[in-house]
Amino acid sequence: MFGRIRKLWPTDTTAPERKSTPNLFEAAATYVAASADDDQETIDEARTWVSPEALSFGVSELATRAVIALARERDESPETVARTLLGLPAA
Repeated sequence: MFGRIRKLWPTDTTAPERKSTPNLFEAAATYVAASADDDQETIDEARTWVSPEALSFGVSELATRAVIALARERDESPETVARTLLGLPAA
């Protein structure tokens, strides 16, 4: 009986290879890095990974985290860092 069950049960235990879909943070990181490198092909590719709304949210989240990290590194306020990065006068 177990012999018949064993014949029916697949013996290959390796999982099939699947390509994972990039999440919104991967798309945002790729999009921003490609924008910094002026790599239009990669920018266009990253745009196809998620919806425009999700990409916008991811880019916003990345910007927020980057400003916070720079503010801590520079011992400045996030507002000062953001305004400096954008070339705006101090508030």
